[in-house]
Amino acid sequence: MLTPKGRLVIEPEFQYSHASVNRLTFRGVEILNTLQIGVLAAEDIDRDTYTASVTGRLGVTDRLELELKVPYLYRDDSQIATVDVDQENQFDVPNNRDGNGLGDIEAALHYQINTPPPGSPYFVGNLRYKSTTGEGPFDVDRDSDGIEQELPTGSGFHSIEPSLTMLLPSAPAVYFANIGYLFNLEDDVGERVGDFVIDEVDPGDAVRISLGMAYSINPRSSFTLGYKNDFIEETDTTFTDLDNGNTTTQGSRSLNVGSMLLGWSYQFNQDSALNLNLEFGITEDAPDTTLTLRMPIGLNVF
Repeated sequence: MLTPKGRLVIEPEFQYSHASVNRLTFRGVEILNTLQIGVLAAEDIDRDTYTASVTGRLGVTDRLELELKVPYLYRDDSQIATVDVDQENQFDVPNNRDGNGLGDIEAALHYQINTPPPGSPYFVGNLRYKSTTGEGPFDVDRDSDGIEQELPTGSGFHSIEPSLTMLLPSAPAVYFANIGYLFNLEDDVGERVGDFVIDEVDPGDAVRISLGMAYSINPRSSFTLGYKNDFIEETDTTFTDLDNGNTTTQGSRSLNVGSMLLGWSYQFNQDSALNLNLEFGITEDAPDTTLTLRMPIGLNVF
């Protein structure tokens, strides 16, 4: 089920992700439902991320596979805040930022646990590590108010993800499912942001599940239909207020990131293929769309 022994697969990849946020807030006094005295603000935020990466997978044995992924990111955020004061004076406040650079390099190993009889599922154990080679959110330049002047290209935190994959061949389809747990390791940051010093950040861990079906149309073509969901716990941040010296721990809200998966694959020959995947976000926290184009190329190395 994995890369055969002595086989090296080089996989160039391009990914585009788009997310948008529309938010309306009111600060003031509301009298019944018809009269508002205060400030009404509407925010329209568009986030685009372009990622070019190269992944290498090596079959060490017929059951053990090693993987290394090196990404490069370009990010662009466009934000327009429309402020309406007392329904009379209205003005727009634009804020555009971008960032590019090396992302977080990932390393993984995959091990095929069993060789079942026909009609039974295969199980593959996975262990993935994500580094901090990208520029994290506390590494970027900020102004005197603590506002980012550029966008980070990495998370800034190490993470480890063990997972288990199940594959059930049932010609002409293959059913798949995966469950994993993402451990994000906390870190002592010690960085000043505006009037605060960020002492320690404990990013929320996540439970990750996915399932679906790959269906063979003919010997060269297939399509994939699936669903994935990440349940991300809240992040705890400990910071010190420089004005009064008080130290506070504050947690963000948890996230529910769910997406539908559509995919298409075409096999040119035994050594190369083309894969196109599209994700549609179906929960509030998920990106609107993510488009991924991959072209794995196989080589015999030993």
